[in-house]
Amino acid sequence: MTIILIKAAQLFLSLSILIVLHELGHFIPAKLFGTRVEKFYLFFDVKFSLFKKKIGDTVYGIGWLPLGGYVKIAGMIDESMDKDQMAQPPKPWEFRTKPAWQRLIIMLGGVFVNFVLGFVIYMMILFVWGTNYATKDDIKYGFAVTKTMEQQGFQQGDRIVSVDDTPFHEMEDINTYLLFRDINTITVERENGDIANLTVPEDIGTQLFEAGDLPAMTPRRPFQLDSVVPESPAAKAGLLATDELVAINGKAINFLSDLTYTLKNTGITAMDLEIRRNGENKILKVTPNEDFTIGIVTTGTDPDYVKISHRDYSLGESITKGASLGYWKIKDYLAQFQYIFTKKGAAQVGGFAAIGNMFPASWNWKAFWEITAFLSIMLGVLNLMPIPALDGGHVMFLLYEIVSGRKPGDKFMEYAQLIGFILLISLVLFANGNDIYKAIFN
Repeated sequence: MTIILIKAAQLFLSLSILIVLHELGHFIPAKLFGTRVEKFYLFFDVKFSLFKKKIGDTVYGIGWLPLGGYVKIAGMIDESMDKDQMAQPPKPWEFRTKPAWQRLIIMLGGVFVNFVLGFVIYMMILFVWGTNYATKDDIKYGFAVTKTMEQQGFQQGDRIVSVDDTPFHEMEDINTYLLFRDINTITVERENGDIANLTVPEDIGTQLFEAGDLPAMTPRRPFQLDSVVPESPAAKAGLLATDELVAINGKAINFLSDLTYTLKNTGITAMDLEIRRNGENKILKVTPNEDFTIGIVTTGTDPDYVKISHRDYSLGESITKGASLGYWKIKDYLAQFQYIFTKKGAAQVGGFAAIGNMFPASWNWKAFWEITAFLSIMLGVLNLMPIPALDGGHVMFLLYEIVSGRKPGDKFMEYAQLIGFILLISLVLFANGNDIYKAIFN
């Protein structure tokens, strides 16, 4: 329960910061252009508010429904669906009487803040905490690779030398490159010291995603048994915590990945698990669970299997590196939509529980700001989607008005807003429904 509360508190604080600053991005240009803002709310105030106070023309408040926030701008068809106001003659302080370019700036203000905030946070993180990284020689036993990667010519124990002929120093990012980036070749060093140049197919990300081979490359780690889960396949087969794992289906087990690779790629069938007990080798018959596990808890035997190096940045370096990091976060997030719009990808879409689980189980400010920066960029991208009821929907209609010289009718905007709102609610219900399904059945 404590872990859940810590994660929930981090999620609540992060979203509160992002919502307030996003809405401030609409509020400030609206006020600069002389547009009246009637409400500024953190969370939605359906029927009642937890807090509200009117200052000038604006009511500032906190709603009880934590699904977002909003600013109600006078003379604008938005989620408030205030038809009475729109039926009145236009007023000079209303949104609808402002030039299209001013209305466009007002609508883009929120996502602009989201992107700027994400970039600034990344810069701050680099300046305050620097970065940790691992080079080729820091991966002591090389990488464990999946079956899909083996089919491309990669071997167990490979170390990465370069990507597209550029020396590669941040090994923790290799799976991001494979899944989201356009790469052509990876140069690796074999266990025997040989160098191999391997061609990466254009659809490697899709192959990995469809095969469930993620992550595609992980550092190999020597291990030993710590305990055996009661009533698990391993326990039923007679495995003891004091046993030493020797081989599975005749394949030697030197690293944890040797075991997991065979379990996953052999399927749910009885396997020969060779163990050493009291100096003697013995064969146990074990049939894995549907998730290809056998119910064991392991512990590493070499804490230095990955050496972590650290780098600090000056203020100038932090700005440059943070800008680059923010750019690639946006690009990688956009690239993931190719997987989301598939049957398998849609099943993995998550709601608030999934977002909450991104946060660590104990409070860590660096992790908090890293996730907040990513969420800020994510919200910026999502809000730009051309869906009525989102900022992107308003921007789409404003661009149409600017190009065509014709303003969409109020009735059309009301229907578009309603359809967009229904679509958004459906997406929210679907995403959070996935969370509930996973919680029950996983």
